[in-house]
Amino acid sequence: MKKNGRFMVGLVGVAAVVTYLVWTGVSETMVYYLTPVELMERVEADPTFHQVGVKVSGQVVPGTYRRGGGEDGLLHVFEVRDLEDESITFTTEFRDGLPDTFSDDVEVVLEGRLREDGVFEANTLLTKCGSRYEAAPEELAG
Repeated sequence: MKKNGRFMVGLVGVAAVVTYLVWTGVSETMVYYLTPVELMERVEADPTFHQVGVKVSGQVVPGTYRRGGGEDGLLHVFEVRDLEDESITFTTEFRDGLPDTFSDDVEVVLEGRLREDGVFEANTLLTKCGSRYEAAPEELAG
């Protein structure tokens, strides 16, 4: 009986260690981003939030994209709106090459900071194009 008891204690110990490693690994790799509504609420509650770098997800407002000047010609300016509350928008400036999947009505994830003047200065821009890779509704039904 002592041998089986030691085996069970060892098994429980190994399971606990594996569970801990999985939990910490998942927690460290999770990436959370704010919605435009959440960003505006945080800035309103704490004006020092302008200095904090954040990730924000939203949708490019159709017809607002324009290529700005700049010495290198890489300034892109467009409006981003909240997916739920379309009245919440902010201007975004991005100074780099745009992803191939960027369009005038695409969901984006921006990384950067909201300046004091209300313009979001993005360092990173990722596009979400899930509809291109999702199964069509008729394929899901059958």
